Amino acid sequence: MATADTPNGLVHRKHIHTLQSNEVSSHGHNHADKLKVEVLEQVQDQLSDILDRALTESVQPAFTHYRNHTFTPTTAATPPDKKTTNNHTSRAHRMEDGKVFLARVSLLDELFEISHIRTIYHMFVAVLVLFFLSTLAVDFIDQGRLVLEFDLLFYAFGKLDTVIWAWLLMFSYTLVVTHRVLELWGTHYHSFPNKMALSLGTGFLAALQSCVLGVFPIYIVVHYQLPPASRFIVILEQVRFLMKSYSFIRETVPAVINNKPKEGEAVRFPLLSSYLYFLFAPTLIYREKYPRNPHIRWNYVGMTCGMILGCLFYGYFILVRLCVPTFRNQDIKPFSTRTLILALFHSTLPGMLLLLLAFFAFLHCWLNAFAEVLQFADRMFYKDWWNSTSFANYYRTWNVVVHDWLYYYGYRDFLWLSKKFRTAAMLSVFIVSAVVHEYAFTMGFGFLLPVLFCLFAVFRSVFNFTMNDKQSPVYNIIMWTCLFIGPGIQVCLYCSGVVYAQIRCPRTGNGFWELVTPRSWTCSYQQ
Repeated sequence: MATADTPNGLVHRKHIHTLQSNEVSSHGHNHADKLKVEVLEQVQDQLSDILDRALTESVQPAFTHYRNHTFTPTTAATPPDKKTTNNHTSRAHRMEDGKVFLARVSLLDELFEISHIRTIYHMFVAVLVLFFLSTLAVDFIDQGRLVLEFDLLFYAFGKLDTVIWAWLLMFSYTLVVTHRVLELWGTHYHSFPNKMALSLGTGFLAALQSCVLGVFPIYIVVHYQLPPASRFIVILEQVRFLMKSYSFIRETVPAVINNKPKEGEAVRFPLLSSYLYFLFAPTLIYREKYPRNPHIRWNYVGMTCGMILGCLFYGYFILVRLCVPTFRNQDIKPFSTRTLILALFHSTLPGMLLLLLAFFAFLHCWLNAFAEVLQFADRMFYKDWWNSTSFANYYRTWNVVVHDWLYYYGYRDFLWLSKKFRTAAMLSVFIVSAVVHEYAFTMGFGFLLPVLFCLFAVFRSVFNFTMNDKQSPVYNIIMWTCLFIGPGIQVCLYCSGVVYAQIRCPRTGNGFWELVTPRSWTCSYQQ
């Protein structure tokens, strides 16, 4: 019996040995996969550090040469002299020293090289085609003929001739007056016996210039009763000219003060041509020179302009097919929580689509088109805000152009007074941003409804301090949920709650409370 059991025992032991070998092999294979992933991550981090150091070292001599041979603002970005092994410290030094402009492409242009990402873009184009076909089908069913009217677009962009001559006056005033006043001050600063009196006089002229540029667009918008889109063009250009002129003054004045010319030498002052280029360049930080591309890709310019036109029609179809039918056919009822909640959820999808269209049309297409025509090489107008896991990171990456201006001229200049009040500096930046956004919407729509001010000044501040960067997809989902709700609230209150209410229930007076109070709250009682 013992001899008979031996073969079966041997077979059983071989089977166990085989299973153990397979388990060891599987475990080793899994361990190898994990080890490969870790090695790749380490290599990627090391390559990123090497790239950052290489960019820093390449920028250092260029800006040093530039500083020594031409006029350069005192806040021009120069990396620190000491080499540091800490990448975070290196980036912090570069942010503190000033904005560094490098030749780089926009992130979406890089992502569109990937076929999977390009397919998502094709899906949005397909939705635009469906909007177009559905509009034709509805017109054919309702009117018995193919009608594709863009009456809403023609109304929104009406009186463009007034917008054009008003813009030309604002542009000429910003170009000539700002540069001339600052040039006169810089020419006589070091030779004038009373520098304080000269500076105060020049400051008064600069303040007067800002007041003129601040009042004139408001007069144009109100006096000529411009439609909404034309209003936004004038007001946003007003804000842009004010921000650019401030940057020019802020960067030039310290440079003139700190660079006293030698005897017999003239004061080196920025040329009018460099300031003119800056007024058109897609940046709000002034430099006398920027990295430039060697040639213009006109096919790229045509493609981006076509995308802008497509986004314009996309927004029109969203308003006509999703927003107007929802709110136009509603009966005028007393304001209630139920009405507000239903309108809010009806507005989340079109609100988010309009937000994405605004980002793609302006921050990607519009700025890249201007950058290509001007051969402006630094195309980092935004970062990967869609991957943000906190609102603090979202605010830093959504609009890099405006963020840089607020950081260098708002947050950092506030800290120049006292570095102990970082929270107050951050809150002041939020308040300024909220006021400017609310001002643009108030002048654009012709009524005051402080939705954006509350979203920016209150909720934005709370989210910024409470939601920190977390490496978890849950926080990214939370951020996207809030992004859906925010634009939905704006579309709900501006479109359904105010626009139609103002049409059906016009104001009976011109008092302050008539302007401030939303018409939807009292419209049902005025029928």
